[in-house]
Amino acid sequence: MTPKPKHLLLIEDDVTLRRLILQRLERADYAVTGVESWSEAKTALANLQPSLILLDVRLPDANGLEKLPKLKEIAPIIVITAFGSINDAVRAIRSGAIDYLIKPINPDTLEAVIERALETSSIRRSYEFLRDEARRKTPTLIGSSPGLREVRKQIELLAPSQATVLILGESGVGKELVARAVHDASPRSAAIFTAVDCATLQDTLFESELFGHERGAFTGADQKKEGLVEVSEGGTVFLDEIGDLPLSQQVKLLRVIETGRFRRVGGTRDITCDVRFVAATNRDLIAMSQDGSFRRDLYYRLSALVLDVPPLRERRDDIAEIADLFIVTRSFDRQIDKVLTPEAAAVLQTYDWPGNARELRNVIERALLASRNEQDIKVEHLGLPQTVTDRAVASNPKSRVELRFTNEPTLDEVRNAYLRIVAERRKGNRSDIARTLGISERSVYRILKEIE
Repeated sequence: MTPKPKHLLLIEDDVTLRRLILQRLERADYAVTGVESWSEAKTALANLQPSLILLDVRLPDANGLEKLPKLKEIAPIIVITAFGSINDAVRAIRSGAIDYLIKPINPDTLEAVIERALETSSIRRSYEFLRDEARRKTPTLIGSSPGLREVRKQIELLAPSQATVLILGESGVGKELVARAVHDASPRSAAIFTAVDCATLQDTLFESELFGHERGAFTGADQKKEGLVEVSEGGTVFLDEIGDLPLSQQVKLLRVIETGRFRRVGGTRDITCDVRFVAATNRDLIAMSQDGSFRRDLYYRLSALVLDVPPLRERRDDIAEIADLFIVTRSFDRQIDKVLTPEAAAVLQTYDWPGNARELRNVIERALLASRNEQDIKVEHLGLPQTVTDRAVASNPKSRVELRFTNEPTLDEVRNAYLRIVAERRKGNRSDIARTLGISERSVYRILKEIE
């Protein structure tokens, strides 16, 4: 993926210097617009969203330092002047300039300052997102069932493309995890992954969140705000529950996907963006596009690449592994390494999970609380319907204890046969055997000696 060149605005009235700077920066792969006055700068800014502005102090029709407070709302500023002074330098930095250069300007120094300014701006814009990423451990796709292996195969095929991806699946199957896996496997993995829940944002709020707004665009907009698309430059924007996006916003989303351009709320100039869109829904977008509740052209644009995520009931082999992950990464602290009993794991695999992985996580959280200080999470701690438990027992003979004898056994023979079954199931682990039988480990040691 070749990144788009950064667009710079040079406001400089010296014709010769302006031409030299333009030539040097264009050779350095920047896209540069050069103007000689404040009036020309205002015209250029009406249709341009620069990544950085180079501002001369003494312009024919304005003092550049007086324009700093307004310009800093648009982009980072580097001040250049032939009449440098300590007072002007302090004033420029306090007014929002990111650096201050005195003419004549060394070309290598100028490039270095611009590069550093752009890097600082990028870090500043993405700081909150990167901080959140660092604070949480990113979940991954867990499981080895045929259904999940197919999902991973599709991710490997789709990730290198720049086309939009539409992820389909029931509520709670982990569509955001799949979207993040697409991002992580793509050339954009080093940039930001931003998730937007279309179902929870109101009509006007969605537009402001996605595209940002200008100062004064509406009541309470006391300063400019960059939208999630702008902040995610070079990365991926995940639109969850895209089927709930209002029709009035669908056309605006279609425009930015098709053209790579958008306007902030209250803005008059187009802003270019380089992001990849990944959308997800549990709704039938084809039927919605036919009845007019979802734009057909947007559906065709989103469905360039489609990835189906199977529900949890179709990948039962993954259930125990996912449950174990929820146990390990539980949000509250207990000084006990809890484990599922084989019987509890069998019950989890029998249940159909209409709420998919989200419901499984809730069940595990409840079981962790219900099991209190016990290490074993048992069937009764899960809180699932009795019919599910009965079905699990009926379908899994290993969860039952059956004692068979050719003759009527003595009490000691029954006792010893049961103890051998428990010892085999617990793989000879004395602490596990002790918890199952409700006795001390010393007693278990003596019993095992007796039945050898």
